[in-house]
Amino acid sequence: MFFGRVRPSLRSEFGGMSLGLTPRQTDLFATTTSFCESRVPADSIYGLLHRQCFELFPDELFADLFTDVGRRSVPPMIVAVVMVLQRLEGCSDREAVDRFAYDLRWKYAAGGLDFDYPGFVHTVLVDMRARLAASEAPDRVFEVTLAAAREAGMVGRRRVLDSTALFDAVATMDTVTLIRSAIRGVLAVCTGSVEQELRSVLARDDDYRAAGRPVCDWDDREARERLVDVLVKDAQAALRVLDGRELPSALASAAELLATVAGQDVETGEDGRFRIARKVAKDRVISTVDPDARHGHKTAAHGFDGYKGHVSIDPDSEVILATAVTAGNAADAAAVAVLLAADLPAQPAETPVSAEMPATPGPSATPATPATPEEPLTVYGDSAYGTGALLDGFEQAGVETRCKTQPPRAPGGRFPKSEFLIDLDAGTVTCPANHPVTLRTIKHGQVARFGRLCTGCALAEKCTSSRSGRTIHLGEHERQLAAARNRQTDPAWRSDYTQTRPKVERKISHLMRRKHGGRRARVRGTTKVAADFQLLAAAVNLARFAVLGLNHQPTGWALSTS
Repeated sequence: MFFGRVRPSLRSEFGGMSLGLTPRQTDLFATTTSFCESRVPADSIYGLLHRQCFELFPDELFADLFTDVGRRSVPPMIVAVVMVLQRLEGCSDREAVDRFAYDLRWKYAAGGLDFDYPGFVHTVLVDMRARLAASEAPDRVFEVTLAAAREAGMVGRRRVLDSTALFDAVATMDTVTLIRSAIRGVLAVCTGSVEQELRSVLARDDDYRAAGRPVCDWDDREARERLVDVLVKDAQAALRVLDGRELPSALASAAELLATVAGQDVETGEDGRFRIARKVAKDRVISTVDPDARHGHKTAAHGFDGYKGHVSIDPDSEVILATAVTAGNAADAAAVAVLLAADLPAQPAETPVSAEMPATPGPSATPATPATPEEPLTVYGDSAYGTGALLDGFEQAGVETRCKTQPPRAPGGRFPKSEFLIDLDAGTVTCPANHPVTLRTIKHGQVARFGRLCTGCALAEKCTSSRSGRTIHLGEHERQLAAARNRQTDPAWRSDYTQTRPKVERKISHLMRRKHGGRRARVRGTTKVAADFQLLAAAVNLARFAVLGLNHQPTGWALSTS
């Protein structure tokens, strides 16, 4: 697989460096192969990489990242192997290069290098990630594993979706620290007269140069309120200076962040003073160091700060087929279009599946495999994927759904909506007391109001506590939700769901088994976190390939028959 010549932008950004080549002939008496071959299990990732590293990550795969002339780079195949093992074992960059230097298994995995093969500095890993990110094929390491799985027949037409929390790599900031840090960020990217103009309008006795929380008597409520008020006013004064000007991109981004954090947590009192609001903004920025991170919840009782990592797996081979990363507060359904991009036909922008996509795209997907009527795509997911919009989108795309849909509930143990006879074709709703009501169209759905029919009804106490009677609201996708709930009553459906969907949770546990580099993000920003999460998925795939016995034969990739 070859991705073309180096782009001019890459050449200017990273300087002249030519492609280094991995040695294929090693010293018979000094190679790690003879030492490790009988000690390292063949079904380990080290054994797989040792046998197949030149087929998986040939140096030519990365030729477009380098120039034709210049000093030789560290062979990219070796760097790719180190990156994969680094992600699987949860190492920092410095730890990874130390492992390569002193752990014989790493050199064995890189083709059986000699004992004394020289190591390299950790900045080589930083440079390789930057080159990949700036290239036209930043996801090539993951795509190599996916292409091998498809060629070996390990990818069927079933998909299981799920997400997991990824903790951010920064500290969550309080309101005071956020606003002051954002002001510092604006001043840091200003130069010359613009900086002087901004500093001239700042009223607080603070040069905004040192990091951290400002000095304040935090036990004094009046002092805290004065600090919040003057910080917000300084932020507004700085924004007024910049308003209407044509700003450089860095300054424009810093000003946008300042406007966001200065307005998300504060409110104006009757005395005109700004105070911290007793509420949480819907899409609250929690750190100026990582503005993409958000407060998130996997359950109502357990929250986290950071991102969500989303995966799609094949439940039969347990190979990860797609990944995506969203902000921590995004719904699980927001990543479905990315996770299934290689499996679904192209969707118009107005269709429900595409409409739930986040603004920031995830990693690119491999070319789509068209579905056939004899082999429909089947998607499994928990109740987070059983939304009406997704069910409607799946129905339009011809996807067979195995996503759990929650039954309707009513407060106080009263009759849920499922106890009412809903006839969408006739446009009526009949209550448990056999009172029919005509549906009325409202924005985003329909409504049935029982009103006076509830007065004196023997079942009223079990139905509603409202003086105006029971009201039934039907969403735009009520028909799809009702059909999904009906399908879930089939014992065969439930058996298939309970046997298949939990497999994705085991795969997520493989991804998250190490806190550093697994549950805890190692980088900042949605784009970098997504690339790092995808590299982890590639490493977990390779570990799975080793267990399944994947080998490269003259005819291509295939599973071992022994």
